[in-house]
Amino acid sequence: MSDFSAFGLLGLCIGFLWGIGCSLAILYSIYLGGYRRAVRDSLEIEKPRRFREVLKKIEAKRARKAPSEANHTTSAL
Repeated sequence: MSDFSAFGLLGLCIGFLWGIGCSLAILYSIYLGGYRRAVRDSLEIEKPRRFREVLKKIEAKRARKAPSEANHTTSAL
C-alpha cells in the first residue's frame, strides 16, 4: 500500500469522475429521448394507447387527491 502515490490517487479520482460523467451523459440522453417522444405523442391528434392509459391513471390519482385537499384546506380556515 505504500507504493500508492499521489499519481495513483489522481488517476483514481479522474477515473471515478469520468465514470460518473459518462453515466450522467447516458441518463440525460435517455431522459431527452423520452421527453421528445412524450411531446410528440401529446401533439398528435390520435393519442397512442399507452398515452391514454397513463393520462387516465393521472386523472384518477388527482380525483382521489382533490377531496382530501379540499377537506384539509377548509379545516384550516
